[in-house]
Amino acid sequence: MNPSANADAQNAKIGHVTPIRRSIDLRDTLRQMLAVLEDERHALAGLDIDAIMGCAVDKTALCGRLDTTVPEAIDEECRALLEAARRVNEANRRVRNLIAANVSARLDALTGQPALYRAHAAAPRIGRAR
Repeated sequence: MNPSANADAQNAKIGHVTPIRRSIDLRDTLRQMLAVLEDERHALAGLDIDAIMGCAVDKTALCGRLDTTVPEAIDEECRALLEAARRVNEANRRVRNLIAANVSARLDALTGQPALYRAHAAAPRIGRAR
């Protein structure tokens, strides 16, 4: 196949996603998702915004691919991979939230203003015993 025909074939695939009908294809996609989630974990640890954004794009594409899965393709190994991906994604979400909370606290400290959505506890009332 010549290079331009190969490029045309690749361009035709961009707008079309083949449904996942076989367990082996689902396993491959889930392994790719786990690899992206692991990359995201490293990017979060290094505060590498470009890598974090790249992982977000990759995760979105893989989620689009996973959305095409037929239920019959999910076997026990796929369930285990799904659970592993769910756990890693949850851990990454918690790290993202901690980073966001840290940034908010630092911004609040710089401006001297409290966060808009922070619940404030009422000041305790101390009275004399009667």
